[in-house]
Amino acid sequence: MILFLVFMAGPILASLAMSFTDLTTRDLRTPFNVNIVGFENYIRLFQDERFVHSLLNTGIFVIVGVPLTIAVAMLVALALNTGITKFRTVFRVGYYAPVVTSIVAIAIVWRFILQNDGLLNGVLSWVGITGPNWLEDTFWALPSLILMAVWRNIGTLMVIFLAGLQGVPKEHHEAAMVDGANAVQRFFNVTLPALRPTLLFAAVITSIGFLQFFEEPFVMTRGGPLDATLSSAMYTFNQFGFGNYSYASAASYVLFLAIVVLSLVQFRLLKRED
Repeated sequence: MILFLVFMAGPILASLAMSFTDLTTRDLRTPFNVNIVGFENYIRLFQDERFVHSLLNTGIFVIVGVPLTIAVAMLVALALNTGITKFRTVFRVGYYAPVVTSIVAIAIVWRFILQNDGLLNGVLSWVGITGPNWLEDTFWALPSLILMAVWRNIGTLMVIFLAGLQGVPKEHHEAAMVDGANAVQRFFNVTLPALRPTLLFAAVITSIGFLQFFEEPFVMTRGGPLDATLSSAMYTFNQFGFGNYSYASAASYVLFLAIVVLSLVQFRLLKRED
């Protein structure tokens, strides 16, 4: 309890209180000069076009990236659970490898793939397509980071879905086959309902990670071009770097509330039904 209060609850409550003050770098040596400003920092945030733009980028990243990651990971898990029999362990390790690989190493490889004269444009040129400079184009930069994030997070959800699939009773599938259900019907009427708790867990942890996406733009694009990949987490990080501690704390709690609201919606939609 002491460790929790000192290292978890204390800093969390202190940062929340900080968001209602005007604390900056200059106040660190004179903390008693800090003034309480109420919701002024929160009002300023939503008047800041860069912060609103970062929220929009984050929303697109989550709305597109989370369902895409879940869908691809489910397909991979289904293939590894039933379809692929030879070298199954090799495939499992291969799909999980990006999860435990350094983001810096991943970023170097993906920059090589996505740069103007990179691997992807080289492949496209074989079929007569001139690809853009993916990370320097304001339209394609964010989709490129979404693609990278999906690729990087498939492994985690694959493991979770594999565990869930192995918990679906075989008797249910056998009964559905006797009733004449094909593979697609068995998936939507037997497998998916049984995986509701697993889907809920996967959706919540993936959404939390995607809402806080920071490493991808920080390493790959620095939020550019023209803030096309600026995320809320990166905006908050930059404000802390500028010494605007109270303003950055307010931004972090806006993101916290977004995570709470989205998680509650997912619990409402995916909770187990009797």
